[in-house]
Amino acid sequence: MKKTLFFFTMLILNSFTHVFGQTEGSVRIFQDSRVDTLLAISRQYTGIQKIDGFRIQIFMESGNEAVNSAHAAIKQFSESFPDLPSYLSFGQPYYRVRVGDFRTRLEAEGQLRFIVQQFGQAFIIKDLIEPPQLSSFPSKTFDQ
Repeated sequence: MKKTLFFFTMLILNSFTHVFGQTEGSVRIFQDSRVDTLLAISRQYTGIQKIDGFRIQIFMESGNEAVNSAHAAIKQFSESFPDLPSYLSFGQPYYRVRVGDFRTRLEAEGQLRFIVQQFGQAFIIKDLIEPPQLSSFPSKTFDQ
């Protein structure tokens, strides 16, 4: 059922999305506004919620006060880097704070050089990340 729905969604996406040729190193994509709706439905039925990627771990500690220290680290991080999400996790016996949703290690390294200035023990780790939001393109109605 999921494979059929995925195939049907991709078939419809292919018929609604038009890509025009390159002009001076850029690509212009015009898509029907219904494509975003179909992508949301597809994600709901296929269950794709997270993808492989990278995060930066800024905190790891165990003990009675670890959760309070983790929340303090999140607060400090959020004040310094409001555009990057932070995630608290517990893997016995450690509380961990990881930040960012980076698709590539190169993206993570670009942010690590700023983060390590405040969180000296920060390092990059492979993790499941939230899929990045796709930038929306201007919609255009096609008369075909």
